[in-house]
Amino acid sequence: MTLSSEYMALFSLLRAGLWEREPDDLSPFPLTDDEWRDVYQMAVRQTVAGIAYRGLHHLPDVLLPGDDLMIRWVAQAERIEQKNKLMNSVINRLYQQMDHHGLHPVLLKGQGVATFYEYPLLRECGDIDLYFSTKEEMRKAAEIMSQAGCRLEGLPDGSDCYRWQGVEIEHHVRLLDFSNPWLKGCLSTLVAKYGFIDQPLTGNPSTESPVTVSVPSPLLNLLLLNAHLLKHIMGHGVGLRQFCDMARAYHRLQGCYSPEELEAVYKRTGLMKWSVQLHTFLTEHLGLHRAELPLMDMDACTSPELLHIVLEGGNFGQYGDTKGKVSQAKWERKLHTFLSFWKHRGFSNAYARKEAFWTSIKLIIGNLK
Repeated sequence: MTLSSEYMALFSLLRAGLWEREPDDLSPFPLTDDEWRDVYQMAVRQTVAGIAYRGLHHLPDVLLPGDDLMIRWVAQAERIEQKNKLMNSVINRLYQQMDHHGLHPVLLKGQGVATFYEYPLLRECGDIDLYFSTKEEMRKAAEIMSQAGCRLEGLPDGSDCYRWQGVEIEHHVRLLDFSNPWLKGCLSTLVAKYGFIDQPLTGNPSTESPVTVSVPSPLLNLLLLNAHLLKHIMGHGVGLRQFCDMARAYHRLQGCYSPEELEAVYKRTGLMKWSVQLHTFLTEHLGLHRAELPLMDMDACTSPELLHIVLEGGNFGQYGDTKGKVSQAKWERKLHTFLSFWKHRGFSNAYARKEAFWTSIKLIIGNLK
């Protein structure tokens, strides 16, 4: 797949912003005002405007966009920072609420992954995902938030979703999202073996005491992020932010886990072939050093189909043509989910055949209900 000069420029900015270094490819520059507007819109759609903004700091002055767009980009970066501060403040209060009732949830993805970045507040945030180790803990958490005035909605995967203090929050009782039922015992063993660690949440407002959150251990975190990427690629799609998260996680967690053990886990869970393609993308397009990866195997190049899925759909595929609208009827949203999986079945079967098979079975059963 041949990339346009705008996409080449975006990837160059992302590499510069991810690793805080001079751009390694200036061939797409200079850009016209229209081309710069396209790059900015691409960054916004992919929810990487903050990372690309950091890349602009390393671009020679003569190659920067015009003042009008720079003002828009600075304002967007400021909005991202303010939303992250709100998110961290909500997490702080949420953990205090849970701790008061004897609950200790695990923070998944999101703000926990943001700590892997040089500038955590410029990683665009989404919602808050909390994991509870038992259904009883999750039930108790639901009662607590209901009493706090929240209206909880049950999701098809058994999670609870609600809005609190302006932020979307989800409670999960499953840590690792695999469809293959034969992996259930293996995954439970992995969670028990590697467990969780405590880490401070960075970027809290200065008026609040910093909170320490529980997050998956390094190996579990990498497995979680990897499987999460694959799940969305097989479905509606996924954007560049999740690949940036994966790159920063490998970079920051190097030396904190056993590469041999992670390789064995990837093989056992059926993620090996997909992981080789994922690593190829991370090194080829996002500049991650091969030495920071747990595997040395690489594909010859990034799959054109993977590039198409990522660049077409944007953040979680919301700009693709198979994403269902929230306002649609339940059966229509189910149909759109199945159609998106069907659209990506070629890639899914090529790189994660077993998981793709069980995901299709799960979707078929879900559509019959």
